Amino acid sequence: MSVKDDIPAIFLDKVSPRGLEAIQKTKDFVDQYCIPADKIFKEQISQDPKIRWKQYPAIIEPLKKKARELGLWNMFLSKHYKEGPQFTNLEYGLMARYLGRCHTGPEATNTSAPDTGNMELFAKYGTKAQKDKYLVPLMDGKIRSAFLMTEKGISSSNALNISTTAIKNARGNYVLNGTKWFASGAGDPRTAVWLVMCKTDNDESNMFRNHSVLVIDVKHALASGKAEVIRPLSIFGYDDAPHGHCEIVFKDYEVSSELMPETILAGVGRGFELIQSRLGPGRIHHCMRAIGAGEFALLRIAHRANHRTIFGRPMNRREGFLMQYAKYRIEIQKCLLLVLNAAHKIDITNAKHAQREIAMAKIETPKTICDILDWGIQVFGAEGFSQDTELAQMYAWNRTLRIADGPDEAHLAQLSRREAAKFPEVDEFFKSVESRVEAISKL
Repeated sequence: MSVKDDIPAIFLDKVSPRGLEAIQKTKDFVDQYCIPADKIFKEQISQDPKIRWKQYPAIIEPLKKKARELGLWNMFLSKHYKEGPQFTNLEYGLMARYLGRCHTGPEATNTSAPDTGNMELFAKYGTKAQKDKYLVPLMDGKIRSAFLMTEKGISSSNALNISTTAIKNARGNYVLNGTKWFASGAGDPRTAVWLVMCKTDNDESNMFRNHSVLVIDVKHALASGKAEVIRPLSIFGYDDAPHGHCEIVFKDYEVSSELMPETILAGVGRGFELIQSRLGPGRIHHCMRAIGAGEFALLRIAHRANHRTIFGRPMNRREGFLMQYAKYRIEIQKCLLLVLNAAHKIDITNAKHAQREIAMAKIETPKTICDILDWGIQVFGAEGFSQDTELAQMYAWNRTLRIADGPDEAHLAQLSRREAAKFPEVDEFFKSVESRVEAISKL
């Protein structure tokens, strides 16, 4: 089946021939290699706690090799970055839609979070030394990374609350103190760099310049004994080993400038600028992968309906089932249009000017996909929330998206403030209408 049939007509002419070819290759790669590989990946994760977090499923490397042969590598680095393959956010979004159908696809194509956002930051803000040490091997798929932002016991959706401190000592090095958690990717034995959002100043006159992003060499930090990965945190019971979502404590860890002269990314006080730059396209990636998960869930549901009889009648002939299925097809299409519109807005302007569109997509998509996955679990019955289908784990991943990269409430608050700012224009509109009534009546 051609991917042209899956792309909304309003966006089809925005996709280049080269982009269309890559989207088709992505779909075929996912269907032919990644979805079958998911089962192998899961089987290759050790159940022995001594080595569960020390080795990675072997199936990933041949998948990566195949993806590179197909030219499916680092597709997320858009036309804004000279280091990337120059696809638009819209084009990569359509690729991410298919990558979201499986677990292995993103890493196989080197488009996994949090590496994607971290690579964007290094590409946009990194010095030559930072790029040579971290961006080059990240883009080559030789190392992994983590972004340490969320903190225990505070509302991290408001980054002003972030309290992990980095204070300069007499030697001019930053000394780090604080606790981070839900650091995705920090459990991976290949993770070589942490980007840490921390407080470097306490200037009340400009609170948005108090935070910075530190570049931390993981091996050095752990060897010091003053940075420790305390534990992997589970999400609905899944620990996502060996990737992990970890709690990390810093106790007087000194970030040595001898290892890397530029220990701050982009400069002191630019933390807010960096996280906004990172999160805009990242939200599009998450939403498009979520749509892919929802579409895969509908495939599973249809397959179940084809082989299940309810009180002597096939499920796929029952009107109630068919109507619900059609309803969710419509819901996915609505989300697809919202997300692609946001992606295109980023392409023709930038993430800052697309905040309204990004917020709408981020609010609506994860909730809708969770509803679809929840229905899929119900259709399967007890099997739906067991390990024998992908639905339960997909639900866990997608439920986190309603909190990750900003909870629903934060995006709704931002969107509502933007909309409320336009209310005075409404009064002017109706005043204008009233002023024209008499003139129009004389036509």
